[in-house]
Amino acid sequence: MRLTGANRNESLEAMALVDDIPPIRGRRGRPRRKPKALYGDRQYGTPRNQEELKRRRIEDHLARQRTPHGSGLGKVRWVVERTISWVKGLRRMRVRYDRLGVIRDAFTTLAASVVCFRILHDGVI
Repeated sequence: MRLTGANRNESLEAMALVDDIPPIRGRRGRPRRKPKALYGDRQYGTPRNQEELKRRRIEDHLARQRTPHGSGLGKVRWVVERTISWVKGLRRMRVRYDRLGVIRDAFTTLAASVVCFRILHDGVI
């Protein structure tokens, strides 16, 4: 998660968010440094993001801008939408009470931890 101003375009933050992904643990050996594929809605389907993903050798599943709906991304994206709704369920995350971004980042990390705990504890997926 990244904290930006309300008037900041999301597509401009996409590649910075991809670059901030920590190493992905898995099989023995060197951990993967990047995801295999990236899913996103029309906001992220800009030509700049498509080129950057191609340059990083990440498979592009972004909905294209100015295309009719029905791309099928809703079958995969509901996981993200559900998780965002869980984070927004925590009252402190819905309304921004704090002035400092550092405090907001701390509560964002805490909210992500709560969501992960609920998934592991309750087996919700």
